[in-house]
Amino acid sequence: MNETTPPKAGAREWIGLAVLALPSLLVAIDLFVLLLALPHLSADLAPTNNEQLWILDVYGFLLAGFMITMGTLGDRIGKRRLMLIGAVGFVAASVLAAYSTSPEMLIVARALLGIAGASLGPTMLGLIGSMFRDPRQRTTAIGTWVVCMMGGIALGPLVGGVMLEHFWWGSVFLLGVPAMVLLLILGPILLPEHRNPNAGRLDLASVALSLAAILPAIYGLKELARNGWELEAVAALAFGVTMGVLFVRRQRRLADPLLDLRLFANRAFATALSCMLINTMLPGATMVLLTQFLQLVEGLTPLGAGLALVPAAFAGIVSVQLAPLAARRVRPAHLISAGMVVAATGLFVITQSDTAVGLVAGFSLINLGAGPLITLGTNIVVGAAPPEKAGSAASVSQVSNEFGFALGIATMGSLAAAVYRADVAGTLPPGAPAAARDTLAGAAAAVPQLPAPLGEAVLASARAGFTSGLHTVAAVSAVLVLGVAVVSLVLLRQVPPVGAATTAPAEPEAVPAA
Repeated sequence: MNETTPPKAGAREWIGLAVLALPSLLVAIDLFVLLLALPHLSADLAPTNNEQLWILDVYGFLLAGFMITMGTLGDRIGKRRLMLIGAVGFVAASVLAAYSTSPEMLIVARALLGIAGASLGPTMLGLIGSMFRDPRQRTTAIGTWVVCMMGGIALGPLVGGVMLEHFWWGSVFLLGVPAMVLLLILGPILLPEHRNPNAGRLDLASVALSLAAILPAIYGLKELARNGWELEAVAALAFGVTMGVLFVRRQRRLADPLLDLRLFANRAFATALSCMLINTMLPGATMVLLTQFLQLVEGLTPLGAGLALVPAAFAGIVSVQLAPLAARRVRPAHLISAGMVVAATGLFVITQSDTAVGLVAGFSLINLGAGPLITLGTNIVVGAAPPEKAGSAASVSQVSNEFGFALGIATMGSLAAAVYRADVAGTLPPGAPAAARDTLAGAAAAVPQLPAPLGEAVLASARAGFTSGLHTVAAVSAVLVLGVAVVSLVLLRQVPPVGAATTAPAEPEAVPAA
């Protein structure tokens, strides 16, 4: 029936996708290279340890905090309009960061970058969902956008190393500026405007509650990962959860809520979102531990560690590109479940490896298996919402990723730390410094001040303890990822192959909203 067949995108939409994808590529590079630039800017600006942490973290705090607001605001005032406003803000904040003369100035610039970034991600993904209504085309478009982001992560070490070798540290913040300028020029010409014509006024109380829920929760999770179960971290997390409950209650009462909770009544939406959160949480924590292993156990530089992970990034790119093609014949539930089994196999490989080659091979399998969930899960989430609410759905997807990563670092990081302390408690030689009993980084920093035999023994014990922690995290993650495989196979079984039901769409079975 033609009246139920979504219109196909034409050349203008595909060119518009390129305009959206290029900034995503360069912004991903821009964000990754900050880790490489930190030693250089620290030598120039001399930030305190606390200021260094805020330079790194404030972007993620405000990015996560404002995503829901920006996604819904884009549905109200127009996704293209908000995206262009965000691009202007991103350019201004990038220049401010590049030419910062004090740690405080850089922290403010990074905060503004976070707010601007929150207005870019959901609106870009929401625009893709609105531009590509045909399920097959939308899945391919989302896969292309994800590939650009993953390509930016893969290219980050190379580009960052070249920039820092030939220019000052601030140059890394300018990488995304040309793409944003191009977006500002071509966006109004090539990108259509999409908004909800029946949207009501923005509920400022809901905005305040969403910020009060997300910001303390993310902060609490990060502090738990960094300092353990201290009162400040627990209080922040508890406050965020309380504000989250109040936010949900308010959304249920409003006729035009900031976040439409009815989206969660769609079983496919809720299942895909939950699976993506867990996928970000578990392998994400493994990736952080793996990068530390490459530097602190294998002795690679940050650039060398980044280059060592390029094969894993390439495996993820291949998987993300192939998943939309396979989904035309195979149900998403089967592809996602099979991918999670591959990812669990990669985690098992990590549990059996104590060399860089084995660990990178295992992480490559993780990325290879995650591709179907990333692409098809995002397609399910964005496709579950009508075009006028695509920005809101996209923002929920990206906020879940931020929470998943922070939650994974907090929980799995704590598990790795506990295993490390238990392992070194019986193997550290007498006279080992107290710092070596807490972290591998502490042991590595203390070794140069110790006599050679003692230092070698301390470092060997610390490296063995860290490796045990990594193996334990990978083992636990493998079991949970297999759980995701089962859940997706059962709860997404009604979702047809991509494009197979465009003429007679069937509503997924609904469950009560959580």
